Amino acid sequence: MITVSNVGLRFGDRKLFEDVNIKFTPGNCYGLIGANGAGKSTFLKILSGDLEPQQGNVSMGPGERLAVLKQNHFEYEDTEVIQVVIMGHARLYEVMQEKDAIYMKADFTDEDGMRAAELEGEFAELNGWEAEPEAAILLKGLGIPEELHNKKMAELDGGDKVKVLLAQALFGQPDVLLLDEPTNHLDIKAIQWLEEFLINFENTVIVVSHDRHFLNKVCTHIADLDFGKIQLYVGNYDFWYESSQLAQKLTAESNKKKEEKIKELQAFVARFSANASKSKQATSRKKLLEKITLDDIKPSSRRYPYVHFTPDREIGNDLLRVEGLSKTIDGEKVLNNISFTMNKDDKIALLGANDNAKTVLFKILMGEMEADEGTFKWGITTSQSYFPKDNSEFFENSDLTLVEWLRQFSPQDESESFLRGFLGRMLFSGEEVMKKASVLSGGEKVRCMLSKMMLSGANVLLLDEPTNHLDLESITAVNNGMINFKGSMIFTSHDHQFIQTIANRIIEITPDGLIDKQMTYDEYLETVKN
Repeated sequence: MITVSNVGLRFGDRKLFEDVNIKFTPGNCYGLIGANGAGKSTFLKILSGDLEPQQGNVSMGPGERLAVLKQNHFEYEDTEVIQVVIMGHARLYEVMQEKDAIYMKADFTDEDGMRAAELEGEFAELNGWEAEPEAAILLKGLGIPEELHNKKMAELDGGDKVKVLLAQALFGQPDVLLLDEPTNHLDIKAIQWLEEFLINFENTVIVVSHDRHFLNKVCTHIADLDFGKIQLYVGNYDFWYESSQLAQKLTAESNKKKEEKIKELQAFVARFSANASKSKQATSRKKLLEKITLDDIKPSSRRYPYVHFTPDREIGNDLLRVEGLSKTIDGEKVLNNISFTMNKDDKIALLGANDNAKTVLFKILMGEMEADEGTFKWGITTSQSYFPKDNSEFFENSDLTLVEWLRQFSPQDESESFLRGFLGRMLFSGEEVMKKASVLSGGEKVRCMLSKMMLSGANVLLLDEPTNHLDLESITAVNNGMINFKGSMIFTSHDHQFIQTIANRIIEITPDGLIDKQMTYDEYLETVKN
């Protein structure tokens, strides 16, 4: 258990937290959410003791141990992988090191013998005899093969280093586990393994993640960081989101009788409870949900951008034909004889281990790069709009204000009031629209690029990782906008829920060609698993 009492923190004139009082209890997984810049990672640093609050304190039960997912992937370059994992339990690792040093002595004294006996007793109490087998199980579960366990960290690639640091945090059943974006750089199998691990984890977990599917799978509670306060809600992310939307609707309909509101609430809770899976985590969540009253559900102050793509013309049946595309870059064949036909109403999720291959395909289809072999042809009724993964060229050295920047991409010479209104729907309000395009944050640039696409009126969208740099509110808005789009699209994403709720066709680029399936993402994962 970890208890936060009257915690406050300011950076200059900016108030991040004020009088935060919250208790995180064992057996629960808390998803810490909040807009970009709200202070989620800072709050985790306060919980871990890496940052002192200016007021208040954080306490744990006597003898309890806290573990944190470290972010420095180069911290242990000269250390063996299995040892890095065991270092997650600092006291156990100290005992092992001291014990080994004593046994290595050439002049072993009686005092050394007594100290070694003490250490052996503590080693057994800390379950030290199981340390290496447990570390190996964690590594294998996350996809690190046994032949790498005794390698130095410097010999691993970046993705594997992330997995080792995650195994380090999970090692030894810590009493409190703090995870900041644990699914970043993980493949789907590693994410699924982590989900199951956390569902069955019996102690306290606090996690920050932009992966809504992950939050939905593992969280029993949502801790909403807003206006310097943290409010706890029972349920996963979807329950929090839909209940806050329901609360806004019920608040707006203030003349509605309370009995009718309660019936609507009961139906809502029953639907979520019925959808809970049979996992231990979901079962405990269901019991909590059933205790919710009308007063427990509050409207959120969150602002969601308005993302809506409207095609200017209806699309015909002839969209895109790709035949035999191949491309080699720096000696690596990233595309090998790629052929497919895009049909009307297709919403294609483009998958593949090589992210560069997907980006190269987009660039070829948009005429930004030439294929070495093969051809492609867009249908005459199509118009395309493209969201590149790297949008820096659109903003570099730009002295234009946001209004001026957006006007460049308007098919008609729209008025300033129209463009201001358009930017307002994308959360650029008041004088923010007069900011220089060159000083925008990553998330603000993405919202501008989405505005550019919405103005285009295109009936085919190509989007390469559109949710990068976005907070959960913006991801949800983009997700809904793409679901409601009446044209066709090809997109890439590492967001499970994003792919599952949008795509009706899956195309995976492999070294041997394409796997092409007309199905949802979850159905596709089942076929791959089997």
